Amino acid sequence: MAAIIELKYFNTFWLKKIKTITDVLNDVVREIDTVSGTTVTVTVAVAENEMNVGQQVSMSYTSGGVALNYSSYIISRAPGSVLSFVVKEAPAGTVPAGTEIAFGKIINFDQIPAAYGSGNVSTDWLLEESRIRGGYNNVSVDYGVKAYTVEDEPKQSHKFSSLIHSGIFNSRTGVNQTNQFSVGEDITRTIDPANGSIQKLYAEDTNLIIFQENKVSKSLIDKDAIYSAEGNASVTSRNLVIGQNVAYAGEYGISTDPESFAVNGYRKYFTDRDQNVVCRLSMDGITVISAYGMTDYFRDKLSGAASNIIGGWDAHNKQYVVSLVQKDTTTEPKIQTLAFDETSKGWTSFFDYVPNQVFSLNNNYFTAKDGKIYKHYVFADNTATRGVFYGETKNSSVTFVFNGAPSMVKNFQTINYEGDSGWRMDSFKTNTDLTLPITSAVFVTTLEQMQNSLLINRFKLKEDKYYADLVNGTPSQNGEVVWGSSSSGVKGFFGEVTMSMNNSNVGKKELFAVSTGFVQSS
Repeated sequence: MAAIIELKYFNTFWLKKIKTITDVLNDVVREIDTVSGTTVTVTVAVAENEMNVGQQVSMSYTSGGVALNYSSYIISRAPGSVLSFVVKEAPAGTVPAGTEIAFGKIINFDQIPAAYGSGNVSTDWLLEESRIRGGYNNVSVDYGVKAYTVEDEPKQSHKFSSLIHSGIFNSRTGVNQTNQFSVGEDITRTIDPANGSIQKLYAEDTNLIIFQENKVSKSLIDKDAIYSAEGNASVTSRNLVIGQNVAYAGEYGISTDPESFAVNGYRKYFTDRDQNVVCRLSMDGITVISAYGMTDYFRDKLSGAASNIIGGWDAHNKQYVVSLVQKDTTTEPKIQTLAFDETSKGWTSFFDYVPNQVFSLNNNYFTAKDGKIYKHYVFADNTATRGVFYGETKNSSVTFVFNGAPSMVKNFQTINYEGDSGWRMDSFKTNTDLTLPITSAVFVTTLEQMQNSLLINRFKLKEDKYYADLVNGTPSQNGEVVWGSSSSGVKGFFGEVTMSMNNSNVGKKELFAVSTGFVQSS
């Protein structure tokens, strides 16, 4: 059944100031006479402009040998009384008589202005009209012409896939109609609800990019597209604010993770939890960047994400950073942060920090954690400690694969690397064997140190390269005569290596290249 709603002439007013609130003093101190529950009585009379509703009260006292601090606000005054008032919460313990109570500023405005202006109320209100309709210092505003509207279903409705726009703001003339939503104009545009709710809006040039749960599209602002018989589109100006909606190719959306959105130039990055992919929206449309070597990883990780997926742009290293909050497991970290580099078109690194927010400003990279903002890549000189996140030092590690001559069963005999000192090899394993770890190199100065170094499986410096022999650490198997540290090298088709660095050692530690020596297994 339709409802006819009568609309009186409406206007919008801005309450600029209430004089009596402005006149309330906030530095008055009185002594307590008695405290009964929430009712407080002082010894000396307190005027209305010194004690009124919403005003903060505070005091310090000792009760039962315990020092207490109390702070609340006044909710009412006793009728006709200049000594008593009622506070929001009763003070703890017993307040000794003579305790000083301080009256502060207005901190609660729920009962304002009803509690103020007991004198000449007509002068208490200072209002400003939002429209240029009333005259200067007019005492009244004309109601004007009444209007009527018919609401077919006078009920509240939630349109999760619709857009609505207000009036315009003209910066040249100063006319501001952004608070007006005319029911007589077509100001609503509904995007295909089959693609889920709208999660993110991003304005780019004269287009409005719309991220739904399962689709990404753009709406033309103040223009429309006219299609020829061949299907080619030409853009034309139009008075319609939100024009035609054009969907991007691909069934990808932002799911319910708008926090994963990041933008750099004309590139936009986001995650699609439902499709288990990470996407980039650019001039060539939507590209699945998780397919650059990380398809299986994101297929497993995004499907297990529990709550937020945090994304942002690292302006310092020019990379997209995304942090995945994982469900509670005992076999893997709950949270993993990793980065995608546009230059190498790949996922370059995992990080040990877990941000609440990621953003960049003036080519500096920041993250927020537990209400604090941290600036990354702060190195005053080369002696600064690396790998420090939120005050905690993390070690660095690199894992890679040796797979030369993939069809050959090899015997890996040595390993060497180019770079700075301090790197160690945590593991070198093949499909069948495992080596003993290799510790970092040390510079020896005596014959005794040199002899001791030979007995330890560590890197040695030779001709500006660090090298070491691979010592087999595979447990014995049936039928083997010699095994483990009694033999050198490991056999297999490929070798998976993990190099690490203890970042408690200050300064930059570069790992430029790692290589291995192998022969065909006999």
